[in-house]
Amino acid sequence: MFYYMNEIHPLFPVNLVADWQDISSFVLDEMLVDWLLDPNSLTERLKSHCHDFRVEVLGQRVEPCAVLEENRDIKAGEPVLVREVLLYCDDIPHVFARSLLPLSSLTGDQQHLANIGNQSLGQLLFKNPDLERRNIEVSLFEHPSCLARLIQDLNLATQTSLWGRRSLFYLKEKPLMVAEVFLPGSFAYSTITKDSLQHDFC
Repeated sequence: MFYYMNEIHPLFPVNLVADWQDISSFVLDEMLVDWLLDPNSLTERLKSHCHDFRVEVLGQRVEPCAVLEENRDIKAGEPVLVREVLLYCDDIPHVFARSLLPLSSLTGDQQHLANIGNQSLGQLLFKNPDLERRNIEVSLFEHPSCLARLIQDLNLATQTSLWGRRSLFYLKEKPLMVAEVFLPGSFAYSTITKDSLQHDFC
């Protein structure tokens, strides 16, 4: 089975160090909550807001699951395929996504998920009738050092806080974890005032 890419982005892996919590811990704009808790395919929703949707793969490789990313079904040290991508709408990056696919989950009918190239992982998952999704957790990235270099590289507008979500998916009891962060200018922030913008992103 092929896991690695010949070409990867120089910033890969970006990583996501976050304090994931239930959304009840925060008071958020209604539109932002709607995007964070949307149980359906994020890819399909983004496509409905633009003419041209595409996925840019920053990189993927096998590494041990980090302690900060472990959960009830993906344990620290377990070998996982890490995949990081950007989701573009009309050539503007809207979402950074980081997925953890345990090698133990990439067996049987799920083997092909290791080699999907620039296809959307989420879209493929939602096409599977066996898909089960567990609770969505969210996190605030007020000082997103893990994302700052990427945002600078993408020449995106600065924003004081970014929001992301993560959830566990299961295909026939095989766990996969997907985390997504809405980048500056994303549709998820469309009703947030300009007061949330600043000159320096740190």
